[in-house]
Amino acid sequence: MPHHPYKALYIHVPFCVKRCGYCDFATSAVPREDKRIDSYVEQLVTDIRRYSKQGELLDVESVYIGGGTPSHIGPSRLSSLLYALGVSMDLTREDLEFTMEANPESLDVRMVRDIWALGVNRLSIGIQSFDDEVLSILGRAHDAERARNAVREAQERFENVSVDLMCGIPGQSLESLEASVREAVDLGVKHVSMYPLTIEPHTPFDKAVLRGEMPEPDDDVEAEHMEAAERILRAAGFERYEVASYAKPGYESKHNTSYWTGVPYIGIGESATTMTQNDERRMRVMNNQIVDDLDRRQMEAEDLMLGMRMSRGVSDERLAIASSFLPEALDVMKSLEEDGYVEHLDSRWRPTSKGWLCGNDLYGRLLDLAP
Repeated sequence: MPHHPYKALYIHVPFCVKRCGYCDFATSAVPREDKRIDSYVEQLVTDIRRYSKQGELLDVESVYIGGGTPSHIGPSRLSSLLYALGVSMDLTREDLEFTMEANPESLDVRMVRDIWALGVNRLSIGIQSFDDEVLSILGRAHDAERARNAVREAQERFENVSVDLMCGIPGQSLESLEASVREAVDLGVKHVSMYPLTIEPHTPFDKAVLRGEMPEPDDDVEAEHMEAAERILRAAGFERYEVASYAKPGYESKHNTSYWTGVPYIGIGESATTMTQNDERRMRVMNNQIVDDLDRRQMEAEDLMLGMRMSRGVSDERLAIASSFLPEALDVMKSLEEDGYVEHLDSRWRPTSKGWLCGNDLYGRLLDLAP
């Protein structure tokens, strides 16, 4: 059976100026002049052209260049990559969202102008905090003033600028978190992603916790920070459309949303995942290895789980379709409602704030419908 068309394209650039203490992504700290970056970009270009010749890029509606730190590889290599994309697919389509990630220390006005001219229309900047003490704790390569200037420089060309912020960091006060969120609002960004710090195994932060040099993040503090961020952003006209994402109306990330709505996507680059599906099967492949192979029942359970990452949740109609494959789906949803994790309003099942704060339980119970 043929697969559904790919609607999203992710390109992984796994290089950074340094690795942060909390990072467990597939990235390397590599000097910008390192020839390994040249070889890697050349392979990306080859893979883009191959997918294009196969006709797999024709229906793509969102492109996302992530990392690592794509801005770290410099304007010349980025231009080569973006030019290859430009000749392989139509980047001028009005409905195409084209995002690139950048970090403040490697973004400048020249790069902003170059990538804008070559088709990027959305810039996502890894700020994490506008507090120098918090940035120092995280081991970021920029300071708060550089972060502010990076946003302003991006806005010379980009209307659609997003920033990443982090909360629940040991040593980060509620006042510091609130000040960073207000600063993002005052700078005029259109989208904010708010992530609580997670201590991942085998990272420097994990080792510091095990040695007793750093306290583990406090769940209650993280919840307090997330609630404060939501209060400030809502008051400023942002809407929470996904568990970690807030946007001004019309600026929700199409690419982010594709991951939570079962949209097939292509991943190009080291550790990038490709999701292929048809009506009966969903498969994810990374580095030529199958990492997920779901049958129809498991697809339905996953789609219910993914739907609960979004503020719009799951419609009664969608739940009825899932129930034809998962007879216990409605009962599980009602039990989640009884526990305060979801609510049923206007013919939709939506996650509550409690559901998002207790996401592991909410998502796990839905996935357990089809282990």
